[in-house]
Amino acid sequence: MSTKSKTHHYNVILEWDPADRVWVTYVPALNYLSTYGETREEALQQTREAILGYLEAAKKEGIPIPLGDVKAELVEMEVAAP
Repeated sequence: MSTKSKTHHYNVILEWDPADRVWVTYVPALNYLSTYGETREEALQQTREAILGYLEAAKKEGIPIPLGDVKAELVEMEVAAP
């Protein structure tokens, strides 16, 4: 009996946090699941592991697995400070 794994695709927001000096990630489709790493690569690897953990927990608990169809958009906004 073989189990076929399904590939999921999720958008990930990646940003540099200058205060903590780490890369931070957010996954909008998974309730903004977030993690970090000292390098971009480490942050993305931590994110991959966090997504897998989220999906495993959702399956175990019988929670529907969210699709990766939430589109995030980065918009630059100019605001004049008082």
